[in-house]
Amino acid sequence: MLRFHKMHGLGNDFVVIDAREAPVAIDGPRARAIADRRRGIGCDQIVVIEPSDSADAKVRFFNADGSEAESCGNASRCVATLIGGEARVETLGGLLHMSAEGANPSVDMGSPRFDWNQIPIAYPADTAAMPVAWEELEAPMAVNVGNTHAVFFVSDTDAVELDRLGPIIEHDPIFPNRTNVNVATIENPDRIRLRVWERGTGLTEACGTGACATAVAAIKQGKAHSPVTVALPGGELVIEWAPGGPIRMTGPATYVYSGEADL
Repeated sequence: MLRFHKMHGLGNDFVVIDAREAPVAIDGPRARAIADRRRGIGCDQIVVIEPSDSADAKVRFFNADGSEAESCGNASRCVATLIGGEARVETLGGLLHMSAEGANPSVDMGSPRFDWNQIPIAYPADTAAMPVAWEELEAPMAVNVGNTHAVFFVSDTDAVELDRLGPIIEHDPIFPNRTNVNVATIENPDRIRLRVWERGTGLTEACGTGACATAVAAIKQGKAHSPVTVALPGGELVIEWAPGGPIRMTGPATYVYSGEADL
């Protein structure tokens, strides 16, 4: 039997499996089956906590389509809540430092990367304003915050057909590893409105790494300052970043229930 925790961060929901004591085999087909909202448990991502030789734990993130992601901000806050206190966690996207001592857990997401081969994109280009466009979405800033993001600043994020354009951009060959797609509106230097098409999952209520990437892009371009509140459909996150330093993300993580499933 598979024991699991159901959690969410601003409506971005997860099946969290604690495999530190006994290993649990999760692969693409099994992840898709668990994530299925009609025939499985149902979630945006599956999160597996494993033992680590170099940190307090190792965490793996699987998207609803079965692909494995390097990082997930909302899920990381849920992991922080389960582990408790201060923790260092190993992920494919790098080492994360977590704190669950306050009302809202915080995660140090590491430093953003901007070089074209670190995003990665398919060829050398200006990642601050990529020379590409998909209809009205043009010249995105590309940022890697443990995973790949394309950030578009628009006058009204709600007017963008993100459910249609998101998958087109996600799968464009310019992004060899695919990409998350962020459309953001700057309300003022302290507040950004954001919607995200998540790579491998689709539209979600919130995306922690998307909030981090968008805040970094806005601060780097002088559109916002740190700390900045990022308002997503599911709620708000506070992002802190100074050029050259790590990103700090703070926001809620909600425990819903625990259960067992017969794999």
